[in-house]
Amino acid sequence: MTLVSKERAILFADVSGSMAFHETLGDKLGWKAIKACLGELREIVEKREGQVVKVIGDEIMAVFDRPEAASAAARDMQLRVRAMEPVAGVKFEIRIGFHFGPVLEDKGDFLGEGVNTAARLRSIAKGGQILTSGITANKLSITQRIYLRDQDTGNPQGKRDAVHVYELLSDDTEDATHVAGLATSANVKAFLTLAIGERTVSFPEGKTVLTMGREKDCDLIVTERTASRHHARIEKSGLQFMLIDESTNGTYLAVEGDREVLLRKARVLLRGRGKIGFGTSTSKAEQPVRFDCP
Repeated sequence: MTLVSKERAILFADVSGSMAFHETLGDKLGWKAIKACLGELREIVEKREGQVVKVIGDEIMAVFDRPEAASAAARDMQLRVRAMEPVAGVKFEIRIGFHFGPVLEDKGDFLGEGVNTAARLRSIAKGGQILTSGITANKLSITQRIYLRDQDTGNPQGKRDAVHVYELLSDDTEDATHVAGLATSANVKAFLTLAIGERTVSFPEGKTVLTMGREKDCDLIVTERTASRHHARIEKSGLQFMLIDESTNGTYLAVEGDREVLLRKARVLLRGRGKIGFGTSTSKAEQPVRFDCP
């Protein structure tokens, strides 16, 4: 048997409190109500260009090529279920967990640590809640990331390596409206501090770009041997800061609570605290840059 490894977004959603339907309606009508709900979820998966892998009892497992598609589907699911009419006085509610990363495909089924992480996130989610991992959050677009709320570092169901957990807010909630509104609020200021050696600098007010590298004309000069002359830059947009690699050897980013990632001519949104390595891992770098972006 040959297993194919690929990166996919795995999403689990289940009907929380499904026992209430059985107790109120009986087994036959209870299952009918739950299947109707799962049918609505299946429709959204297909609309968002995903694929339903399987349905187990009151749970649906789906796969998407892109994390953005899984994120959009998760929000659509919560909104659709929230709008459904109660059955015999019992309100539908679902909980969702999704994660983007390497998985193994075997004859249309998926397995591996990526699947386990998504399942664990779903297991710790509450009814009406969507949870995702920091790794996945890091890959979402800016327009989707404004709906994320940091849940701190968790350890779902005894997972050996800690997973940084984020809640994805549904876009019609007051919290999401507030978070989205921050992006254009004139009363809220964003700040980023960078520390290299004994020196600490703040992202200058009035600037939209800060350059980093070995060249003397860079805003932040680094002396790492593996750094390029103009290695990377940080762009400010509203309340957010984007790290962009422009180097030969790549830029390493280690956010507290997440695994280190390597950027090659790519960009990523900075968040929280962590380290940046120039052409070498932050764990081996002689001169990493520490950042704080609350």
